[in-house]
Amino acid sequence: MYLATTGRRDASPAPSGARRRVSATVLALGTVSLVTDVSSEMVTAVLPLYLVVGLGLTPLQFGFLDGLFTGATALVRLAGGHAADRGGHHKAVAGIGYALSACSRLGLLLAGGATGGIAAALAADRLGKGIRTAPRDALITLDSPPDGLGRAFGVHRAMDTTGALLGPLAAFALLWATADAYDAVFVVSFCTGLLGVLLLVVLVPGGRRKPTGATTHRVRDLAAPLRLPAVRRVVLGAALLGAATVGDAFLYLLLQQRTELAATWFPFLPLGASAAYLLLAVPAGRLADRVGRRRPFLYGHGALLLALGLLLAPLPGAVLLVGVPLLLGVFYAATDGVLMALTGPLLPPGRRASGLALVQTAQALAKVGAAAGFGAAWTLWGPRTALLLALTGLAAALSGASRLLPAEPASGPGREPSGFGIPIGSEPASGSEPASGSEPASGSEPSSGPKPASEAEPYSGPKPYSGSEPASGSEPAPGSASYSGSEPYSGKEPSS
Repeated sequence: MYLATTGRRDASPAPSGARRRVSATVLALGTVSLVTDVSSEMVTAVLPLYLVVGLGLTPLQFGFLDGLFTGATALVRLAGGHAADRGGHHKAVAGIGYALSACSRLGLLLAGGATGGIAAALAADRLGKGIRTAPRDALITLDSPPDGLGRAFGVHRAMDTTGALLGPLAAFALLWATADAYDAVFVVSFCTGLLGVLLLVVLVPGGRRKPTGATTHRVRDLAAPLRLPAVRRVVLGAALLGAATVGDAFLYLLLQQRTELAATWFPFLPLGASAAYLLLAVPAGRLADRVGRRRPFLYGHGALLLALGLLLAPLPGAVLLVGVPLLLGVFYAATDGVLMALTGPLLPPGRRASGLALVQTAQALAKVGAAAGFGAAWTLWGPRTALLLALTGLAAALSGASRLLPAEPASGPGREPSGFGIPIGSEPASGSEPASGSEPASGSEPSSGPKPASEAEPYSGPKPYSGSEPASGSEPAPGSASYSGSEPYSGKEPSS
């Protein structure tokens, strides 16, 4: 697992080794997500085939059910984000979500084979995920430097995906060892979910996180982050792309039909995408930190566009079985954590969880329409026509999102970090140390041009670096890098 950037030339220079490593909170949350995903993926790997083939649901019914479960988490996401920001108890709110998902495995065990019981258990699992996602991602942004958010989310998502990769394998091994006893899978899944909750309690630092500056948290302020133009554009862009995104469950069903893959091997289709995601999550995060998060996010949707094209092309089954899961892995690696890394620095710490929840909710609601629409098109006109419509819609959405998403400065050597937050009344961190030989402009009046990075939102993460302070009122020397957090960054090393 990738933990540091020591020795890499493309990493931003840092004054200490601690700055160059992913924080302990990110690693702890990654461990919790890994264990929880083993639990959840043990029971969800076979659901699309089970519902469509086993229970006889039409693609329209499956699309409606899948979209309903996704959309049902929308208000819960907002409530979870609002509760985390209001009380400052991000860990406690996330813990409630993890516990609810773990208990949903008992619902599957008690449901027997009843469709209603299975649906209720799945709904509880999705609700738990909706509650925990925004507070968990807010913890990652609050405990990571703005110019390292892509790397932090990449490490977390890679650990999360490791669980998604191990879950189906564990389920298959259990079914093989117990002669297809699904109850054994549900029991082990429940126990594994409880272990994830215990790890959250023990490993993740707790305590209330009080944001700097005065911030009100009323129910009517749920949409307050939308007052920021950049956040509003991210929400619109994410919703537009979500409305044109075909769920991976549909793609696996189409892939199984195109290749005439035996039902026995269907649960292993997601493993290819998970393996690609696992390998690419950290490199995609590092690339996003270096070139900006907007472009990788758009390129990731381009990979999904290629996956749709492969399913339409007259290609051999072997090519499809390798290419489609690989492109899906690229899609998730370049979009999931990257979108949160793009949004986080735009939000003040006091509204971090609720702002991330708004973006996630916009995506979830848009995907409800996408799932239902694709299922309806498949039922009415067949899979090929549905794929053509999805491909056209995604291409149009990419064109629109490229104009909607805000531009951001790249974060690399000698560049400004990509986090450009909103000050909320707290004292900005002091500027970087002037380059050797330059005369600080003591007491000079700042120019009317762009604000220096030192005025960006303070970063409420690890202990500040105790570097030397520049003279009061000094400006960073041209070409020197500044770190817009509470951790003063001493700029470039003078040449020897």
